[in-house]
Amino acid sequence: MAEEVVEEKPKSGGKGLMIVLIALIVVLLLAVIGGGYFLYSQGVFNPQEEKAMQELGKKEVNNSKEMYKAAINDLVLNITNAKGREKLMKLSFTIKSNDPAIESIVESYKAEIVDVVISQISARSSEELLTVGGKALLKDELVDEINKVLNEATATNSDIQKNSVKEVLFTTFVIK
Repeated sequence: MAEEVVEEKPKSGGKGLMIVLIALIVVLLLAVIGGGYFLYSQGVFNPQEEKAMQELGKKEVNNSKEMYKAAINDLVLNITNAKGREKLMKLSFTIKSNDPAIESIVESYKAEIVDVVISQISARSSEELLTVGGKALLKDELVDEINKVLNEATATNSDIQKNSVKEVLFTTFVIK
């Protein structure tokens, strides 16, 4: 019988695997430390910044109490859908401003404001206006356009604030 000689080979894969695992642990530790620093700098773990943000929010709430409103009611508009068919829309909205004279200003320049509203709505389809995003976009554009109209109309009057319209709130929005 022939004797078989079995040679044992030394295991060399252990050192390489150990180096890879140590490198992986170091990378994970650096990621955790970096994430913690990012969260701390954003105020998640920093109570002082959190208190400052709360105080700032309270000041904004106090300033928002000084808002004045003016309403434009019962506009009936023609709009089209994607197929080109005409639909009717009934719209009422309120303009919020930090100018106490906003109601008289809106009443004086109501025709110009209504013209801007008609132009903005006519540029959209009924499907776009029925989406939440479409309404939000319309509100933002109406604020910009109404501010432009009021800034031009009251350019000679220095008592009236520029860009005083802060928000448009829809009170009636029906498409049929």
